[in-house]
Amino acid sequence: MASTNLFEKYGIVVDSGKEIFREGEVGELMYIIQEGNVRISKMIDGKPHILAVLGKGDFFGEMAIVTRVKRTATATAVGTVRLLSFDRAGFLSMIEKNARIALNVIDKLCRRLQAANAQIQVLVKRNEAGLIGLNLSYAFAETGTEPPTIDLHKTTRDISLSLEVPQERSMAFIKRLENAGVVSIAENTVTLLDRKKLTSIAESAGGKGAT
Repeated sequence: MASTNLFEKYGIVVDSGKEIFREGEVGELMYIIQEGNVRISKMIDGKPHILAVLGKGDFFGEMAIVTRVKRTATATAVGTVRLLSFDRAGFLSMIEKNARIALNVIDKLCRRLQAANAQIQVLVKRNEAGLIGLNLSYAFAETGTEPPTIDLHKTTRDISLSLEVPQERSMAFIKRLENAGVVSIAENTVTLLDRKKLTSIAESAGGKGAT
């Protein structure tokens, strides 16, 4: 457990049944559980599904201070919960002074990445085209240019590393997108022409829009 000083500085108490954050909200804080349990749930097909029940020592909401993305799930107190609550600056300050906590967080993040990688490999086998399309959508969204343009070789390399598929398969997929009028390729630059169609491909179960 963190020291009394840590809880005095970063601690909060959440009553039973109260939402700590809700799916879809913009997040600015991550949390480490000191006492009690937290239920993590997500809306799937219009119904809430419990993803996990976390306990003492577990942390959640870390993506908010890493990438500042919207919350992907809802966190709810199960019984009265004592939490450490950190924004990005607070978390950096805390781990600089508490190496044990920092190592614990890193260890659990590595375990999550290992589990996520195993799941990704299952998904890739089922729907490689859709996942490549999803990664392309993210790459175009991050450019901030209009029309969005990306580096062909760098992007296919990054996708291949992320999904662990041969780079030539990512390249072939982008060539099919060009034939379908979704993108244009000029030397080493890919320009997005049809955002709606790429989004449809990324969201489709079979990625049929690129065939």
